[in-house]
Amino acid sequence: MELNLDREAAILETILFLESEPVDKAALSRISGLGIDVTEAALDHLRECLASACHGIELVEMGGGWLLVPKRDLWEGLKDRYGRKNEQKLSRAALETLSIIAYSQPVTRAEVEAIRGVAADTMIRFLLDKGFIKEVGKKDAPGKPIQYGTTKDFLKFFRLGSISDLPKLDELERDRFELEGRA
Repeated sequence: MELNLDREAAILETILFLESEPVDKAALSRISGLGIDVTEAALDHLRECLASACHGIELVEMGGGWLLVPKRDLWEGLKDRYGRKNEQKLSRAALETLSIIAYSQPVTRAEVEAIRGVAADTMIRFLLDKGFIKEVGKKDAPGKPIQYGTTKDFLKFFRLGSISDLPKLDELERDRFELEGRA
């Protein structure tokens, strides 16, 4: 007997339409009230339905979850107009600097530069202007350098409840964010 998954697929499509970030299967199951097996089958059904030429979006797995995105061939003709929505995206340099601050806070500009290996003045000013970081104090060291930490806007932008919700680092990644002699 073949299961009709139209309604279940429609529920998942609605959830994914309303979410701006990828949603994993467990969260889709929880939000929709569908069992995990039904959620998986409904995702497959939804992907097949959206594959039709009469749909302008597709279902993709990205960042550990599912997301509705414009079909690639259609996006090429529309990205000049609608690509501005991506202005909120951060450059690689900004993300590197921000991740160092997030994982190492409170941290000084010099410490960020020691970890990153390049000057950080411009990125720190940019992140301050964006409201993702703020001055959180001064280090008890010669010159009393300013220490930086993340803000509520940072948490909101990355959809984190608190700094403890950041992904855990493995040992190699942790070593990268550590500074020798840092207390």
